[in-house]
Amino acid sequence: MNRMIGVIAAFGLAALGAGWSGVALAKLPPLSEEAKAKAAEAKAKADWSGKVAAYQLCRAQDRAAAAYSASMKQQGKEAKPGMAGAAACADPGPYVAAATAGGPATAPIAAPSEAKLAAAPATVQSGVKKP
Repeated sequence: MNRMIGVIAAFGLAALGAGWSGVALAKLPPLSEEAKAKAAEAKAKADWSGKVAAYQLCRAQDRAAAAYSASMKQQGKEAKPGMAGAAACADPGPYVAAATAGGPATAPIAAPSEAKLAAAPATVQSGVKKP
């Protein structure tokens, strides 16, 4: 019984909160042109990031399939071929900001590379002298 009352009270509070948030949103002024441009730029950047993630996933899947095939051949087993007619991974290239009238242009973001990061130095030098 107490549980039922708690659920009803929570539902009532949620409905009340939703009603007040609808009133608050209705009073907001329209977005300025600059805000619209920033939102469009953020959407374009997010879309590009999604394409980069899909490309990286495709490359990782290709590497995993190649490793599996090599492993099967090494064991003397026949590996079944992958999907026939599968599309190759499409590199989205570097991000290019859309030209906005009156807004500052942003520098393009470099596409992710396969290059390994440089190794960290073996010793760290500090400014403290040993006694």
